[in-house]
Formats: sequence, structure tokens, C-alpha cells
Amino acid sequence: MRRTVRGVAAVMTAVALTCGGVVAAQAKGPDRAAVEARVWVTAADRSELLAERPRVAFGAEPSTHPTIVVDPDRAYQAVDGFGASITDSSAALLADLPPAVRAETMRRLFDPVRGIGVSFLRQPIGSSDFTAEAEHYTYDDVPAGRTDFALRHFSIDRDRARVLPLLREAKRLNPALKVMGTPWSPPAWMKTTGSLVGGRLKDEPGIYDAYARYLVKFVQAYAAAGVPIDFLSVQNEPQNRTPDAYPGTDMPVAQQVKVIEALGPKLKLAGPRTKILAYDHNWATHPNDVAATPPGSDPETDYPYEVLRGRASRWVAGTAFHCYYGDPSAQTALHEAFPDKGIWFTECSGSKGVTDPPAKVFRDTLTWHARNVVIGATRNWARSAVNWNIALDSTGGPHNGGCGTCTGLVTVQPDGSVTADAEYYTIGHLAKFVKPGAKRIASTSFGTTGWNGQVMDVAFRNPDGSTALVVHNQNDDPRTFAVNVGSRTFEYTLPGGALATFTWPRSAALRTTLDRVPLEGATATSPLGEDPGLAVDDDASTRWSTGAAQAAGQHLRIDLGGREVFRRVALDSGGALGDFARGYELSASDDGRTWRTLATGTANGQLTTVDVPLTRARHLRITATTAAPNWWSLADVRLYR
Repeated sequence: MRRTVRGVAAVMTAVALTCGGVVAAQAKGPDRAAVEARVWVTAADRSELLAERPRVAFGAEPSTHPTIVVDPDRAYQAVDGFGASITDSSAALLADLPPAVRAETMRRLFDPVRGIGVSFLRQPIGSSDFTAEAEHYTYDDVPAGRTDFALRHFSIDRDRARVLPLLREAKRLNPALKVMGTPWSPPAWMKTTGSLVGGRLKDEPGIYDAYARYLVKFVQAYAAAGVPIDFLSVQNEPQNRTPDAYPGTDMPVAQQVKVIEALGPKLKLAGPRTKILAYDHNWATHPNDVAATPPGSDPETDYPYEVLRGRASRWVAGTAFHCYYGDPSAQTALHEAFPDKGIWFTECSGSKGVTDPPAKVFRDTLTWHARNVVIGATRNWARSAVNWNIALDSTGGPHNGGCGTCTGLVTVQPDGSVTADAEYYTIGHLAKFVKPGAKRIASTSFGTTGWNGQVMDVAFRNPDGSTALVVHNQNDDPRTFAVNVGSRTFEYTLPGGALATFTWPRSAALRTTLDRVPLEGATATSPLGEDPGLAVDDDASTRWSTGAAQAAGQHLRIDLGGREVFRRVALDSGGALGDFARGYELSASDDGRTWRTLATGTANGQLTTVDVPLTRARHLRITATTAAPNWWSLADVRLYR
């Protein structure tokens, strides 16, 4: 696990999917053929918990509110799943429940119809800090001073009583479930300290070979037990050099590379479906891990880059990340450096203070996870979003070392009842509606993971062609926004802190005949404001602003980087309410000196869409033509042809 949890918490609430609620703002101008979106909401005050509200219809009229523009034609990463971990602690709690309660809890967790459809599990290979056992263990433990290079003592029998039956039941309830395996430590006889807690692998060829065979035997044994392993990392949090009385291994890049090189060929023969994921640690190296670096050693703050640049990269499908330090943008930075390698988000635990009231725990967890895990991780190329324990007791246990404040998706209470924590709902808003094989699609989002009080979102297209849009209102107050697809729009209002999922079917009514003009090479200049390039960075959470009241003649010039053909210009002021140009003029130029007017007009809302004559030009100039007390902001300028 880790030492520090950043601002996350959780709370106990009933494991149930409820219905009710009222649409706060209906669609403008609905017509008889309008497509309807279904809506589910979880409120920060627990007044609604994955509650389905009345449907809302797409209409023909545009909105004056900040508008989430969903573009199904721009696709990004595929989805593998969303979920948590059935740790030994979770398994002990679930296995000890009365059969009827256990069956209902498993349905609520894994059934895609009656529950939230958890679709990804990350399973410890051996013991983690979350074990109900008095002593930590691996699958090949021998007395101190002995070795077992032949792996004659390898056994997964500890998992046969509780963990494996639950995993098989989870796969029965959701056949699309993916499973990942992650070791917290190699067997102690392979390590420099002779202990599961801390230390490194012995730097010997025979040890690397033995450890690779150990991992392959795990994959084979689990497959034989009815639980095929889809993903495998070789060490949980390899830079956690000082684990707090629980299994952990300091595994420098060079050792991870050697393990993967030994493992790759063997795994290809024995378990070709299993993909190797590198790193499996935080978005950025934690300061505690830097401080614990042995004197004279490199803290390797670019760990995943070094692995993917190395010779083991050919065996690696991508990189796994955790949430305990840094921010999700690290995933996009790595993707841009290695676009052919995938990104998976594989661990983030909620946490609660001893004296925190339940209402605070629920709200803090819901909002932090909504920003950073549900939306932040997935908008930054993650193919999965995975919490930590799927179930814990009311004290945050059982655990043996490590985290004493962690929370799970559900809590087993002292009276034997099972209640749902905020993480049940954050994962539920994804897993229930976004199916494995879905692809993230483009959508404008105005919020940031660090909190800016705006509405933020992420959109997916499912294999059946339906769309799921997950929206979070970061603000404490209600916020109204619009959703646009093609030429259709609806408006909606979410309570402060709420998380919502909207779904709608594939429909010809939502198609568009226009294609987005790529602006990757575009640059922008203006004599006013700071960083005009923010208007053309394809990120509506950033913006260029004049920094002064609107006045005629203020302008932004865009160099498209080459002559482009376009027939529509979208001027998006994003979440900066009121900061749209009251009057505008659009002009085009081939050389940046001689300009021709394309359109003039007035605007009355955050998104102004202007159809222009079919134009071929390299330069576009947007000029304000009217004075107003508001600043003029552009979060996103988009061109279509």
C-alpha cells in the first residue's frame, strides 16, 4: 500500500440502488423525435445514491450555459474495467457472512444489472498489509536459511478456502471481469534481508529466473483454479523502500528490468493472455521514497520512463499507476512519450480520520475520487480505475501493518450487516454503465483534478454504440450545464458535489456531418492577457482571458500551422460565466496580413457556434466588436469542416 492518502475518505451507507429525484432543468425545445438520456445521481449529502432520475430529452436549441460537447468520432483508449481488490482481509470478511448476506453483497458488487458490475479486480500474490493472518506469507515459504529454487513448496492452498471461491463467484456474476495479479514481496529466501518486509531481490541470475518461474506458476495455478489472470505486475509500489511492518520490496529499475526479461519469454509460453504491467506505483515519486533512497543511489523519479526505454519494454503492455502522490496528468505525459504502451490505474484507497463524522467522510471521498479517479484517471488515458479493498470492517481492518485508516467499497458492520461506502458509488458510476471494450470519446470538460469549482466530465462509447457520460459538479453550489451531441442539446442542473452518469442510445438524430479540424500545430497570439495558446490546446479547463473589460478591437489571432478548410467555428468560453464576447467578427487570411471577413454577430452564452462560408485559410482572427464589463475568455476554439 503506502503511507500517505491525499484528501480521501469514505463512509457507510446502505448497499442499495435507489430511484427518485427530480430533473432540475429540462431540455430546451424538445421535439417528438428527441433522443432521451437516462440519469443516475449520487449526492454528496447522501440524499441520492446512484438514484435514477426522470429522463431528459435532447432538444434542437442551443444553451447559454457551459456546454459539454461530446464528439463520438474522436476516440481514445479502450476500457478494461473498474473495481477494487478482494484482499485476504476482504475475503475473510465476506466468507464469514451468512450465506444469504454474502450472496446479496456479491450481487450488489458484481452483477451488472442488480448491482454496480465491478469489472476489474487486482489481486495480491501472497500477503499484503490487508491480511487476516497473524503472519505474512507468500506461495513458497521455507524455513529461514533454506532455499527452494525448484519451487517444490509452491502452493496457492491458502487462497482455496476463501479468495478463489469468491473470485469464481465474481466471474460468474460478471463474465467480463478482468483479474490482475500483483506481488507485495517475493518469497523471503529470494531477498537480501531474508524478510518479506523491505529489502531487495538478491542480484543473482538464478534468483531472477526463480522469481519469474514463481510468477508463472501463480498464473498457471490460478488459471487451473478457474481464475485466469489478465494482467500481472512484478512488484507493488517498487519505490516504497520502508514499508510499515508489511510485505514490500525496494526494486530499482535495473532489477525490475531483469525480472521482466526473465518473465516475458516464460509467460508468453505459459500464459499468453497475461499482459505485464510495469511500475505499479504513484503518479510521482513520494518525497518519503526519495528520502529513503540509499546514499549514492539514484531515486529514479522517472522510473516508468526508464523501464519503457529499456530492453524489457518489448515484454511490457504498459504502466500501472497509484494515486498517493502526484496527479493524473503524469499518465498523459507518459502516454505522449510512449503512445504505443497502455496506461492502467490500479490502486487508490479511501481513508477516514478517527474523529471524522460520517457525512464529512462520505463527501470528501466522493468528491476527491470523482475528480482524481473517476474522471482524472480516465481522462488521462487509464484503461482501468481500481480502488483498494473491496470490503473492510468498521475499524478499517483486519490488517497486519500498513494502513490503519483505509476504507473499502463496502463495510462489514459488527452486527453482520453490510453497508456501502462512497467508493461503491464512485466505482459504480463507471462500472455499471461503461462496459469492458468501451472507448473513451472526446468531451469538453471545465474542471481540474486540483479543484477549480467547475463541472468536469468524461465520456465513453460502449460496444453496443450507446454513450455514457460521467459528470461531477465540483462546486458546493448547484451548477447548470448543457450537453451537446451533433445538433442536439439538453440542459441539466446538479447539486453541489454531486456525481452523475448520463446514458443514451446510438441514434441517427445525434449524428453530425461535420468533422473536427485537428489543431495540434496551431498557435495563438494576442496583445492582451496571458498564454493565448490556452485557447487552442483542446482543453476547456484552461483558458485565455483579456484580463480586462471587453472593448471593441480586442482580438485573438490563430495560426493554424498550414492552410485548413473549415465551415464552422466554435467559440467556447467554458466555465468562465459571462466571459463571452458580446459581439464578434471572424476574419481569415492566407498570409496573416490581408484579411477577409467571414462572419459578424452577437452572442448570448458560453458557447457560440458560427457557420461560415466554406473557407480555406491558414490564419483566423477573432475580434470583439462590443464593449462589456466582463472579461473576454476563450477556453477552446474549435473548427469543423
